[in-house]
Amino acid sequence: MAHTVAGVTLGLTQPVNIEHPKISFAAKEIDAVEWKGDILAVGVTEKDMTKDENSKFQNSVLKKLDGLLGGLLAEVLSEEDFTGKAGQTTVLRLPGLGSKRVGLIGLGLAASSPAAFRGLGEAVAAAAKTAQANSVAVVLASSEGLSNESKLSTASSIASGTVLGIHEDNRYKSESKKPQLKSVDILGLGTGPELEKKLKYARDISSAIIFGRELVNSPANVLTPAALAAEASKIASLYNDVLSANILTAEQCKELKMGSYLGVAAASANPPYFIHLCYKPPSGPIKAKLALVGKGLTFDSGGYNIKTGPGCSIEFMKTDMGGSAAVLGAAKALGQIKPPGVEVHFIVASCENMISGTGMRPGDIITASNGKTIEVNNTDAEGRLTLADALVYACNQGVEKIVDLATLTGACIVALGPSIAGVFTPSDDLAKEVFEASEISGEKFWRMPLEESYWESMKSGVADMVNTGSRQGGAITAALFLKQFVDEKVQWLHIDLAGPVWNDKKRVATGFGVSTLVEWVLKNSSK
Repeated sequence: MAHTVAGVTLGLTQPVNIEHPKISFAAKEIDAVEWKGDILAVGVTEKDMTKDENSKFQNSVLKKLDGLLGGLLAEVLSEEDFTGKAGQTTVLRLPGLGSKRVGLIGLGLAASSPAAFRGLGEAVAAAAKTAQANSVAVVLASSEGLSNESKLSTASSIASGTVLGIHEDNRYKSESKKPQLKSVDILGLGTGPELEKKLKYARDISSAIIFGRELVNSPANVLTPAALAAEASKIASLYNDVLSANILTAEQCKELKMGSYLGVAAASANPPYFIHLCYKPPSGPIKAKLALVGKGLTFDSGGYNIKTGPGCSIEFMKTDMGGSAAVLGAAKALGQIKPPGVEVHFIVASCENMISGTGMRPGDIITASNGKTIEVNNTDAEGRLTLADALVYACNQGVEKIVDLATLTGACIVALGPSIAGVFTPSDDLAKEVFEASEISGEKFWRMPLEESYWESMKSGVADMVNTGSRQGGAITAALFLKQFVDEKVQWLHIDLAGPVWNDKKRVATGFGVSTLVEWVLKNSSK
């Protein structure tokens, strides 16, 4: 997946092929105090930490642990000032148990959401890394109030969080440590085939999220449009019983009159590749046809409107294919899960937005594949130009619903901050479906208005439209632009994930969007 110039890899950089750690998960119904291994991790709420007048825990799990430790647990936790607040973790090495260490992980006032339990899994992974643990057990101090369905989703979220927490993208580091964690036992949340199925699902989703993360983390001198297309083809080959790939060259895109997409690609020495994967179930009738469309700018310089000055984030523009990473990650997961009754098209118009004598200029007029003309008043509003032709192509596949994902606007980050994606759609029904999927995934979305009166700022005197309006409501006008390229009979929803695609604190990609897309497809399947 490297970009070569005259036979030499740019920067001589090649990612090291690192095998992801394989963690085995098992659901067990044994008493936590009887478990033997490296770390017994207990998820506790603030309420679980309450004590009676004799300074003894009232919670039965903590009371039993403290009893076996002769009151040491309560004493040490008091000294550590551990109160069960969200984000608090303490790992203690105390003799007298089957486990070498006891870890207490705070869940806050209460824990009921998938995001909270995924956070628990991530905290377990962090503790395991620090202690170089091989084996871990996870138990909730209070699980008696959970329904059977909640127990399944809780176990799945813990498992997913653990896998994602253990993962470190070390492909571009000269030296790295391998995590030691091999096995995780989930205690007290039931056993049986349904739970095993949920744990397999957690592994599949986590693997797809990691794939998405690694795509976004890869630098533009490695992940070129050709390399992204090759990664998509690999997914189709891996799951060729349900997935097929059609990769279109620039010449084929020209035949389809994709002038908007090709205008963006024109300046780069790296040719564009239009990616189309199609999922069809192994058997049975198809009840729903869907499309997932992802923005695939493997690098965005801004073109002649080059990104300059503080806050322009040009050094992060390898992340401008975060939408395509979510779409291809979802393809990988669905290739493993194989849901019945649904056909899914995964579409990415991949290219680079660079500067050269062949490049698109401000003031140029380009023609999209549906015949609409666009006056380019800003070459740095290029993602929407590539998505225009991708959306027309998606509609031509005969789909009923389209979800597109794009790192589209800085305006959406200004509006919603770094952790929440903006959702734009004229369809209340489709919004409801996607938000229900996000409740299961734990990813954060917020519906934004599609204010039609703002379209006035997008009108051109010489073409059908310009590609940017005023700075005010920039994320809304960007969504209104995309709407011009969607068939009115097709339900469409746009996700602007410019904020949550990247974790600024950890300086790595998040894999945002994969989990919600998969849940949404499953909701539309006959599963």
